[in-house]
Amino acid sequence: MTKKEKRCADESRRSVIIGAGAVAAGMTVAHLGGLLTPAHAKDGSTEKWPWPYVKLDPTTTAEICYEEWYRVFCGAAVINSVFNQLRDKVGEPYTSFPGDSFTFLEGGQVGWGTICGSAAGANIVANVIIGPRIAGSQDGHHISADIMQWYSEVNMPVFVPNKPRIDPAKIVKTTSQSPLCHISVGKWMKAAGLPLKSAERKDRCARVAASTAYRLVEILNEWHAGTYEPTDTFKAAAEHGITGQFNCMECHGDDVPEAPQGI
Repeated sequence: MTKKEKRCADESRRSVIIGAGAVAAGMTVAHLGGLLTPAHAKDGSTEKWPWPYVKLDPTTTAEICYEEWYRVFCGAAVINSVFNQLRDKVGEPYTSFPGDSFTFLEGGQVGWGTICGSAAGANIVANVIIGPRIAGSQDGHHISADIMQWYSEVNMPVFVPNKPRIDPAKIVKTTSQSPLCHISVGKWMKAAGLPLKSAERKDRCARVAASTAYRLVEILNEWHAGTYEPTDTFKAAAEHGITGQFNCMECHGDDVPEAPQGI
């Protein structure tokens, strides 16, 4: 093949690839049409909040979440436990919401042990329903902060499912003092004397997700009734002038990064 013929073949191949990419992108937009169609709010943004919400039963939500954990794990389980009910009770925009796509929240985000997927899933639900604070309401932001502090301070797990897969007596309770997965799970494993892959550890995390879903719906019901008041007291940057979490000194000790002060 001559250089000219090779160049023509390469250009033809690139055209096919670009064309295929355009088709794939078009199919994606069509598939997510309900979510991507602009719904202009008064401020000119392309999103419209709040989404329709009806009062949900916390116990029912927690039971759904517990079972969903064994299918899609913590974050997606919390999201689905709320949105699947709203899908049935309300319809759109929940019908189009791809809840299963949030399985990446498992293990503190794809196993990296950062923020617990249960807390992250709850934060996603609150901010999707209410809208982010850039849309004008602070409530979604405050609910997320409430969930983070509650998760860190409560003796977990709280919720006991109606039909537990593991005897509740075998599931010890621990307080993480942190919203981080590796601290929450690590402290529990140490207290229980059980490894990560044990059936008890898995059931513990399923119950933590269910407990978080229960608390989330309690708060959302208050918000819906107009009685919600923020409860978080933790100021992330107060001590070191840098974003942080409850027990940074437990891991970092003297190695907490020093941030410039006064700005």
